[in-house]
Amino acid sequence: MNKFIGVLLILVLAASCKNETEPIVKITTEYGDIKIRLYDKTPKHRDNFLKLVEEKFYDGLLFHRVINHFMIQGGDPTSKNAGPDVLLGEGDVDYRIDAEFVPEYFHKKGVLAAAREGDDTNPERKSSGAQFYIVQGNVYSPEQLENTVKSINERRKMALYGRLKNQYKNEFARLQEANDSEALDELSEKLTRECDSLFVNEELVLTEAQKQAYTTVGGTPHLDGQYTVYGEVIEGLDVLDKIAAVKTNSFDRPVEDVVIEKVRR
Repeated sequence: MNKFIGVLLILVLAASCKNETEPIVKITTEYGDIKIRLYDKTPKHRDNFLKLVEEKFYDGLLFHRVINHFMIQGGDPTSKNAGPDVLLGEGDVDYRIDAEFVPEYFHKKGVLAAAREGDDTNPERKSSGAQFYIVQGNVYSPEQLENTVKSINERRKMALYGRLKNQYKNEFARLQEANDSEALDELSEKLTRECDSLFVNEELVLTEAQKQAYTTVGGTPHLDGQYTVYGEVIEGLDVLDKIAAVKTNSFDRPVEDVVIEKVRR
């Protein structure tokens, strides 16, 4: 027993020491500071964020998209000194980052994740080179979480089926024009089998750690496995809540600008 406790203590201390070596950045706003630890297991995103911080890229940009009980988003380079009527969210650097999905990192409250274009134009789910978001989300009861996961998987499967069907659209059109109902049925069955096979990689199955987090601190489970998570808030969750609560317009842009004054290591 003592030996087991000793080994466990070593593992805990090792994990703690590892966390202490991971870089920390501080986002300064008029609402206060948010300190974020960047994960070493997502090195491409970590290094890119640090590069932009070193270049002072984020200084003066806005949290241009804010949705209470969901997330706050920033990093659009066109948001600097943007007029109040300017639509934001399309700006970026001239590169994307390969996805780095790590199962132990998920969308609990306070995580830092990369924005990206949708699956239709970005099937590899590569990340924006500059835009990021910080999750606020909601706290779920166990029953709510179970129902939410069920709905998420239904939507994911429908979306997957739609993408696959689009790949066969010419074949479907040809068979419909030929009024070949038997071949149409066979193609539909083939599509269903292919969808079922591929959905294994899309299905959201929560770990105990995810269930614990989503029923205590909260988060946004529908984003898990879809967007790269590469850091988490270690100080300033109250600042996150303050920013998330600001008044916004119909495009989710804060009515009064929320400026990222600076980001530093």
